Amino acid sequence: MPTPTRTSTGRLLRTALLTLIAALVPLLAAVTLTAPPAAARTAVPAATLTEVTDFGTNPSNLQMYLYVPAGVTAHPAVVVAVHYCTGSGPAMYNGTEWAQLADTHGFVVIYPSVTRAGKCFDVSSPQALRRNGGSDPVGIKSMIDWVTRTYHADQSKIYATGISSGAMMTNVLLGDYPDVFAAGAAFSGVPFGCFATTDGSEWNSACANGNVTHTPQEWGDLVRGAYPGYTGHRPRMQLWHGTEDATLRYPDFGEEIKQWTNVLGVGQTPAATDSPASGWTRTRYGSTGDQAPVEAISLQGVGHNLYSSGMASRALAFFGLDTAGPAPQPQPAACKVTATTNAWNTGLTASVTITNTGTTTINGWQLGFTLPAGQAITNGWGATYTPATGAVTATSASYDGTLAPGAGVTIGYQASHTGNSAAPAAFTLNGTACTSS
Repeated sequence: MPTPTRTSTGRLLRTALLTLIAALVPLLAAVTLTAPPAAARTAVPAATLTEVTDFGTNPSNLQMYLYVPAGVTAHPAVVVAVHYCTGSGPAMYNGTEWAQLADTHGFVVIYPSVTRAGKCFDVSSPQALRRNGGSDPVGIKSMIDWVTRTYHADQSKIYATGISSGAMMTNVLLGDYPDVFAAGAAFSGVPFGCFATTDGSEWNSACANGNVTHTPQEWGDLVRGAYPGYTGHRPRMQLWHGTEDATLRYPDFGEEIKQWTNVLGVGQTPAATDSPASGWTRTRYGSTGDQAPVEAISLQGVGHNLYSSGMASRALAFFGLDTAGPAPQPQPAACKVTATTNAWNTGLTASVTITNTGTTTINGWQLGFTLPAGQAITNGWGATYTPATGAVTATSASYDGTLAPGAGVTIGYQASHTGNSAAPAAFTLNGTACTSS
């Protein structure tokens, strides 16, 4: 056998090296394809509030706290829960039910946290009131982007909610980023742009005192001006306010309603009015169900610190994230109502006949009416009546909710009275005014 020369040895080494590389390439490709994505490697511990750093562009040095439930869904919804002045992300986590609701429903909660001295969110600077203008909204948007990448979140199910300063930020976020949010719930806030200042101040006394008023169109133009030229989806809005709010006065509530009904292109007249709890008046605009375009809840005799246990669940239903999903929205209907009463000393019996005068069948109905002063329902039949006084909603029973064209149903109730035993004067059926006789 001849002895290999230096040249032939080199050729043999090159051949062996090429063979080795050819064998390694598929292995390297397999490793690359099966390696976990970067997002999975940066996920936070489950079922514990965790601070996330380096989440992206953050011009105002916000902190990001995140709660991911142990049972987070594959493509979770995201709720941004924004704290009040003097508060923090951890305070919002501890003082609201959003984390517990996340445990039940599998969504992720972001708790932004202010680091500036006053602990209030910037809802007043020109930078904050335009899309990608800078300040707090940009940092919060970066938090959302981080969660979306990390947990493959459902980008059609991103929501904002907040209390006081956080409620004002909810208004700002929905104005700046209408393409990001599906809906918002603002507890004790003011309209988008109401707190605007140009002198660097975080506080606008005129707005806080309820002295800033605009037409619905003017308010709507402020929102549209945050993202000029945008013509796409606009998020729905739920608004809460106490009538005795001494920090952000009650007139701001009416201005918010004017703004968001205009932005969402629905009328100023409620499609439905009811009282889901004692002292509450709920008006819905654009439709009558749990996911109306605008829903407004006024709390009689309640001050600025109105948030209480159970309210987050109502916001969750408005978002459509509760297990049962949104309640069906009864269709508008043409109708006639005849109401009579038979009274005695301090009581009365009322008989109410509802007739479908339209051309389509009604499947499920809600009859709205206002009891005369001094009357209180003690029991009823044919429907469920809530509340017992004031603006009442009678909801059809399982056996009488279907009304064919021309068909009618008679319901009734007993009530106490203090002298006025008259029948209600006006009725609405699924938000539509009925003729009365």
